[in-house]
Amino acid sequence: MRYLKSHALLPVLAAGLLTLAGCANTSPYSGDVYTGNQAKTAQSVSYGTITALRQVQIQAGDQNSGALGGIGGAVIGGLLGNQIGGGSGRTLATAAGAIGGSVAGKKIEDSANRTAAWEMEIRRDTGQSVVVVQKADRAFQVGQRVRLIGSGSNLSVAPY
Repeated sequence: MRYLKSHALLPVLAAGLLTLAGCANTSPYSGDVYTGNQAKTAQSVSYGTITALRQVQIQAGDQNSGALGGIGGAVIGGLLGNQIGGGSGRTLATAAGAIGGSVAGKKIEDSANRTAAWEMEIRRDTGQSVVVVQKADRAFQVGQRVRLIGSGSNLSVAPY
């Protein structure tokens, strides 16, 4: 009886791992969120007009990208494969289920860690053009005047 209880709990734990895997923090990709290093730091400001706008996706990732999804998928796939057949057939089904589950789990996690974004081409008032990609949490349109705040990899776009 103890085996059945722990055996039934494993899919729940694996599903929990897959759920946690899709919890990437996409807030830093927003033009409305500043990092701790940017707070109380002077930022340069320039002005421009949006000349092109395209919807894109940002693939959020970190050093463990895909690991939790892959592990959770392997556990679920292995458990499902273990329900098939007996003897060496069961062993092969368990291994195949674990491998297939790992691949599927990583793909699910990668898909869950994408966020909608804008690719904005902006012509600065100086005549120079720049492209900025940031989270699509604000409505922008071609011809709109904007402020470009920061520089280099810390550049964000805000309405003017």
